[in-house]
Formats: sequence, C-alpha cells, structure tokens
Amino acid sequence: MITEPDLTHRAEGGHDIPLLVWRLPEPVIAISSAVLGGGIGPCGWLVNASVPMSYDRGDPAAHLREIAAGLGLSGPGVGLLTGVDVADVVATEDGGVRLWATVGLGAPIQAAAADGPRAPHAGTVNIVAWVPRRLSDGALVNAVATLTEAKTQAIRELGLAATGTATDAVAVLCPRTGPAADYAGPRSQWGERMARAAYRAVLDGGAVNLSGVQSWSERQATAG
Repeated sequence: MITEPDLTHRAEGGHDIPLLVWRLPEPVIAISSAVLGGGIGPCGWLVNASVPMSYDRGDPAAHLREIAAGLGLSGPGVGLLTGVDVADVVATEDGGVRLWATVGLGAPIQAAAADGPRAPHAGTVNIVAWVPRRLSDGALVNAVATLTEAKTQAIRELGLAATGTATDAVAVLCPRTGPAADYAGPRSQWGERMARAAYRAVLDGGAVNLSGVQSWSERQATAG
C-alpha cells in the first residue's frame, strides 16, 4: 500500500522550497511521463518538487537526482517538477485507487493548436495515482490515457477551452506481483475509478488555482 506523501522543503537559491516525497514501503511498478524515471519500470520513491516560475535549468533530470540524493533517496524513482506550491496538493480516493494532483492552470493550451508557446513559464498539472492491482503493460499505457481524458474533462468544466498545459506529467503506480488486469480504460474496473478520482482532484485543485495565487513564486512575492 502506498503511503501519503510527506510535505517537506529543500534549501535552494536562498529559499526554502516545498516538495512532496513518497517513500514507498516496497518497490512498485510505475509508468510515467516524468523527466526523471519516465517509461515503465520499478519505482521505490517519488518526488513532486516546486520550482520558481523563472526556472530555466537545462538539466531538470539531473536537478531532480540532486534533490533525491539530498533526501537520502536511491535506486529507481520518479521525479516531477511544477511551478505551483505543492502544499496545495489535492488527494482523492475511489474504490482503492488513491490519487494526488498538483494543479497549475496559468498557461492552459489546446494540444493541437498551431503556433502555441513552446515552453511557457506557468502551469503544470502533475498527477500521481496508485492502483492496488497489478496492471499489464498495456493497461498501464491505457491508465495514462484515462487519467488524461479525465483531467481534460475537469479543465473544460472549469470553463477553459484547453486540454491541459504544455508541461503536464503523470505517474501511475501498481504492485509488482499478482494477476495482471489487462484493461484500464474509463469503463474498466480500475480505469473508471482512476477517472473519477482524477476528475475530482483536477476540478477541485483547478478551482482553487484559478481563484487565487497561481505559483509558488507569486506566493513568495506576496508574503515578502
């Protein structure tokens, strides 16, 4: 069973910057689009780290490895970055599926829009989902699609003509052992639970994000 993430901070650039850390009690299987730990493979930990809106490092994977090392994390894991304050994480649960989302909608885009910005400095919706049933490789891929569809449904219901942001990322975790479920589409047993959990998390987190301060940097500036 995956545990709740710890909200902690790291010292960087003269600031204490928040991050979420999942220290898994035992390795799991993960599929992720993250810059660190992307693809399908074993996972022993996960980090979702806030960064300033001015973030311009050309080596985000190396940066995340540095963050992980500073936390005493080793072995394979997944690292995510976001401009929002990860203290605003929204957690949901549905039939054994557990899900966490940090929702930044400062730069919503249409995926197929022409001539859009290549790398906007706002936004990012990061989703981490735990499914208590082993998923086949195909079902893991299907799970990413299902979560993305649910995310987009929530964003549309928030009144944005958008499919997400240009930097969204997702990670789906499941046990390494046990009979594998072959499907994770939105009408499968586990897919529909993931979809409902993701929809609620993005809807709730997006409503908060759109009604106030949208980034960790802006929150720091306001506090200062």
